[in-house]
Order: sequence, then C-alpha cells, then structure tokens
Amino acid sequence: MKITFIGAGGVRTPLVIQSILNFQDRLPIDTVCMMDIDPERLELIKLACKPRLAKGAKFAIEWTTDARKAIQGADFIVTTFREGSLESRVIDEQIPLKYGVLGQETTGPGGFAMALRTVPVILKYVELIKELAPDAWLLNFTNPAGILTETITRVAGFEHAVGICDNPSAMMRAAAAFLNVKPEKLFPEYYGLNHLGWMRSIYLNGKDLVPEMIRTMQKTGQAVEHLPFDINELANLGTIPNEYVYFFYYPKKSVENLLKSGQSRALQILPFNQELYAGLRRIRDEEDTPEKVQEIYLRYLDQRGSTYMSLETGKDTKDLAQGAAKPAADAKQVMDESAEGYSAVALNVIEGLISDPKIMILNVPNRGAITGMGEDDVVETTCLVSNGVVRPFAMGSIPDADLGLMKSVKAYERLTIQAAVEDSYATALKALTLHPLVPGYSIAKSILDDYLAQHGDYFPKLLNDRM
Repeated sequence: MKITFIGAGGVRTPLVIQSILNFQDRLPIDTVCMMDIDPERLELIKLACKPRLAKGAKFAIEWTTDARKAIQGADFIVTTFREGSLESRVIDEQIPLKYGVLGQETTGPGGFAMALRTVPVILKYVELIKELAPDAWLLNFTNPAGILTETITRVAGFEHAVGICDNPSAMMRAAAAFLNVKPEKLFPEYYGLNHLGWMRSIYLNGKDLVPEMIRTMQKTGQAVEHLPFDINELANLGTIPNEYVYFFYYPKKSVENLLKSGQSRALQILPFNQELYAGLRRIRDEEDTPEKVQEIYLRYLDQRGSTYMSLETGKDTKDLAQGAAKPAADAKQVMDESAEGYSAVALNVIEGLISDPKIMILNVPNRGAITGMGEDDVVETTCLVSNGVVRPFAMGSIPDADLGLMKSVKAYERLTIQAAVEDSYATALKALTLHPLVPGYSIAKSILDDYLAQHGDYFPKLLNDRM
C-alpha cells in the first residue's frame, strides 16, 4: 500500500511520520511518499523527520517535488498543503481586521481568501489523481477543509474523497477525558459544517451524557478542555459547540481581542515557523544532529500549542512563546500526543476503509443526513467508515438556529467555489457580502479589493465581470 502526502514540506510532517510509525503494524504500508513543490522546505522537513524514522520504520519512504511521481500508483493521497504559505495567511487575516472584521484562517474573509487561492490548485491535483490513480482515496486536510472537499466531490465529481479535520476528534478526546472513559467507547451525534459544528449527544451504553456533562460543569465550574464558552451558555444551548463557533457567537469580542493584541494568529505563529526552518537550516550540514533536531522541533510544538486560540479569546499568553522545549526523555510522548490530534485522523480513516470499521466525524456529502441541507452539500457529521465506503449517520432535524447559520454559511461556500471556478469578481463579492461575519457590501468590496491588490500571483485575478 502506498500513501502519498501532498504538502509534505509543512511543519506538521514529523507528526505524520510519528503517526505512520504508530500505525505501521496495523496497516499494510509498503511506501510512503512525501511530496512538496518547495525543494528546500522538503529537505529541511526531511531532516526534522530523521530522528523519528531512525526508530524502526518498516516502509520505504520517498521524498519528491514531482506530483506525478507522488500520485502514480498511490492507494491513498492526503492533501495537506497551504497555497501561498503562511505569508499569504498573514494577508488573509490582517486585511479584514483593518475594517473591524474577524481575521481568521478558515472563518470569514480569511477562509474566503484561502479558498479562492486553493480551489484551482486542488482541482488540478484531482485531475492528476483521475489520470494516475483513479481508484485511490483522497483525504483532504487542506483548509478550508469543507469548501475544498465540496470542490472535490461536487465540482470535480471525485467520489472517493473525504474531508478530515482534527478538531472534532480533539473534542471527543476532551469529552472522554472529562468523563474518564476511552474515546472509542463513546458514540457522538455531531452535525454542522467544518469549523461550524455542534455535539448534540455523546452516548455511552445507550445513555446521552451531554446533559450530565453540562450539569457537572455548572456544578463544579470545571469545563471540558479547550472549550471557550461560558458554562451557563452551554446549558442554554443544550449542545457543545465546536470551539470555532466562538467566532460566530462572539464576533465583536474576537475582533476586539485581536485588535488589542495587534496581530492575528498568522503573525503570532510566523516567527515560530521561521525559527523552526532557520534552526533546521543551521544544522543540516552537521553530523550527529538527532538531539538538536528533536530539541528544535519540540520547541516549535510547545510554542504553537501553548498559544492556540489565545489571541482570539483574550487568553493571557505572557511568556508562553518563550516556554522551554519538553525534555528529550518525553519526546515520544509529546510527539504521540501531538500526532494523535492531527495525522492519526487520516490513518484512522484508512484503517476504517480497509480493515477495522470506525465511527468518525468527517466532512462528506450530506446524503440526507441533516434535514434541510442539500444532498450534495458537504457537511461535517458522524460517519461510519467501513468496507471501502464512508457514510454519514442520519442526524435528522436540528435546531432552527443552527440550521439557519449552516445554510447561510453554505450559501457563501458554494458561491466562493463558483467564483474561484469561474474567475468571477461579481460572484466573489456576492459570496463575501453574504458571509454572516461580514457587515455588508461596502466592507466586503474593500476587503476583496485589498486582497486583489496585496496577494499578487497567489490570488486569482477575478477578471471575469470585474468592474
């Protein structure tokens, strides 16, 4: 079995390697191919992976900048690239803040800009997959995951595809820890779109534990980990929202916190990424560097993880970025925990498809699962992964407030895809105007025009019907 990762020059590839090592006795992996269009970053990340690969890899590994070579003969292809790199994300997030609008990677204008850059690229990869590996499964990790998965399944018509996100899996692990049970013992009822979802129920032995969890949180004041909501608000909702719903429930507060900090998340983590690559660049010609490589990478994980969602929620981050790396003795544990929250999601999908059935929260065509959403709308919901298929469970009717927000965001998503495919300025402007976090036409137009002016070649020209 050959697994290919497109975008392997990214900072999370060492976690991918760790996950594969953890799964190699459970999956018949012969070859792992790591592909990226940036040869230097691919070389540096290859160096960062060396300490992990030295621990007993049972598979061949290839590193290449050739997409055709990477895709040829692959059984599973995982897309995890960032078109325009982190520098484009900075532009995505900083421009909206100038107009008092949320600047965030996947939500609002930031996700819009990222989608416009990435839709044409993902369509080219799908065409290569149809030519070179038509029976392969495409697992899309590239953000915005929901929009790109819908591009793959609805626009490109490639059905062997699923969108994956580590956030719902993290919610399940946090809930399991709160309940003191193993995550695999729980059955979640989750519905929504990528980064806009709600956990309606969590069943253990036929009993829904969400009401009990909320009562316990109210009584003790102790919330589920990484849940940025007021506990009384959860009681009022009766559900547990995905943490990204914070941006929809607290848009003004999110913007105020970001403006107060003077930067978006992209600017916050940019130095961490730069430091990682610079550190690897300094030692790449040295011998006997595993400990140095490990120290550099663990420091990066510590910096990134300790500051997650801190700016948007107003969390105190004093001295977090200066935290020391974890001791080398704890390296495997740190890597295992980080990998579990990221690339293990993709490998669990693969295992479910070929051998051991899984219940997972994934981005798939709705197929009637959520009443009120279209058949081909990609939604994020509870799915069965088994026997080479992925099928959503029936969620049925959901609260009107949640459905209304979902339908509004889905209309924006579909128009964004259309704008990217048709290179249409008018459709792009309409999409951004309709987004719930954008306060009207004039601000949408200013944001879009600034993106066109600042993004350069990584952004579509939108020449069709441009005024």
